[in-house]
Amino acid sequence: MCRSLIAALLLVVVAGCTLSSSSEVPLATPDIPRVEILFPENNQQIVEGFDTPLDVYAQDETSGIARIELLVDGELLRSMSPQGDAPALPNFRVETNWLAQGVGRHVISAIAYRLDGTESSEVAVIVEVIPRES
Repeated sequence: MCRSLIAALLLVVVAGCTLSSSSEVPLATPDIPRVEILFPENNQQIVEGFDTPLDVYAQDETSGIARIELLVDGELLRSMSPQGDAPALPNFRVETNWLAQGVGRHVISAIAYRLDGTESSEVAVIVEVIPRES
């Protein structure tokens, strides 16, 4: 009797066990432009009143980069587009300056755009503006 009970339980356990592979399809990563701030580095100190070079690189294999926006503390500093006949480029690099103002921490961020308005994720670095020594 005990053996038949164990055999019956084993049959129930084995019958209820399904070891099949998952049929779920992973969600695709959204195809958006990518942007990176090459300079300044995160947590860099900058002396107030001096021009600080900003170097930003964006890429998009789908339809190219049409515009890069640079912001400081959420306010638009510059919006730059490729020059010449090209409305968009697969790789677009921007170099400009920001006059460091206001002692303290500031957020420099960038967003890249395609012609159709598709935007990259915003990237940011934090810089600390320090007072100029007299």
